[in-house]
Amino acid sequence: MSTELLLAFIAACILLGLTPGPNMSLIIANTLRTGLRAGLYTLAGTTTGLALLVAAAATGMSSVMVFMSEWFDVLRWLGALYLVYLGARQLAHFFKQGRTPASVSAASGGNCYVQGLLVSLSNPKVMLFLGAFLPQFIDPGAEAVHQLTVLAVLFVLVLAAVDVGYTLAIARARTTMSVVRLRLFDGVAGVLLLLGGALLASMRRP
Repeated sequence: MSTELLLAFIAACILLGLTPGPNMSLIIANTLRTGLRAGLYTLAGTTTGLALLVAAAATGMSSVMVFMSEWFDVLRWLGALYLVYLGARQLAHFFKQGRTPASVSAASGGNCYVQGLLVSLSNPKVMLFLGAFLPQFIDPGAEAVHQLTVLAVLFVLVLAAVDVGYTLAIARARTTMSVVRLRLFDGVAGVLLLLGGALLASMRRP
């Protein structure tokens, strides 16, 4: 695999990582709501889900690909409804508490991880997209399995690095906010989760 091809792949992965989607919405929402720890646990969950999907696509698990294809709409609607549920619950908590200063409760790391994992796995477009995306960067003159393995690992690492970058930036900005503004982030987090659900619901087969 040439250096130029590898750099093009990394650049494409960075652009994909910066594209708004359900995973990004959930990570940002949890980070805004309770801070860096929640964001990183959520990120760990989404990355785990992504790694599982990438591994299945890279190893040519046709049965999984067929399952994802046949149950595409069911999976994405389940994921969308889950995000909408989280967003509605968050907004209900925000309006119940009002906009008065209050202590921000810490989110359970385990809950954030599971949320990230479920949302990541409920996005079947990732699997189907990877099936078409990865082969475009394969050098036909070299051994395919090794190249697919390298590309799959790079894909997960680059997207995780992008996620870590904006999570750290948001968490750092959050530490400079007053308690009143932190309370407003509860409402912002709820809206982001609803948007993430809408994004997932609007996805179509690639």
